[in-house]
Amino acid sequence: MGFEQRGRGWVSVPQGLTIPHTIGGLWAVRHGQSEANVWFADPTTNIRHMRTTDADVELTDVGRWEARKLGQWLAGLGSVQRPDLVVCSPYLRTRLTWALMAATATERNRHLRPIRTVVDERIRDREMGIFDLFPQPAIRRASPSEAARRERLGDWWYRPPGGESIADVAMRVRSFLTELDAVAPGEQVLLVTHDAVLSALRYVIDGFGATPDLVSVPTASVSQWRREGNRLALRVWGSADHLAEGKDADFVEAAG
Repeated sequence: MGFEQRGRGWVSVPQGLTIPHTIGGLWAVRHGQSEANVWFADPTTNIRHMRTTDADVELTDVGRWEARKLGQWLAGLGSVQRPDLVVCSPYLRTRLTWALMAATATERNRHLRPIRTVVDERIRDREMGIFDLFPQPAIRRASPSEAARRERLGDWWYRPPGGESIADVAMRVRSFLTELDAVAPGEQVLLVTHDAVLSALRYVIDGFGATPDLVSVPTASVSQWRREGNRLALRVWGSADHLAEGKDADFVEAAG
């Protein structure tokens, strides 16, 4: 889960292959803050503490508030930009995010029609194998050799035992987008997914070559690609502007 930016001397590969797209446009949101996000943010964490699997990690109170703010954002979209199809990761934190988004959007805009929603495992989070839900300090403690290998290779190429590299995630994301073009031509599509998938989307859609610069987007952030001819052009990346509006008052009310 997650990744780190590393400052080594990499050979720049400015562009990879891009493919034509038929969907009308693509929105991608990262799930709200999860319990694992809080756990991983603590620099002193050096053990695997969470007694669950990555697929079953819950949202925090902040994450639920963020999901409702995403619902307000969704309710405010015009009819042209509003999604015709929602595709959600099967993980609990993404499904909870979408459920709260949809409920809030309906409360805010009674004219909204229900949006067709499906779950697809290809936009699940990166699998970390034997290091499932291990913060980086915990990996260093459990297996110094694997921590050193990860540092040497970078997360784009590093595949933990039983897990995936970001390049592996990009392979399944490419398959997903190809099928999406076939089943949803001309439609606006919203993905509710994870930071690793967002990085893979940049690689697959924008044609970036392999890159070590895997900077995580914020939780509950919004990214957008618009259709231009037969290409998808990035217009918004990792925006959290919708979270800043009335943040203090809204969160106190939600928590109370």
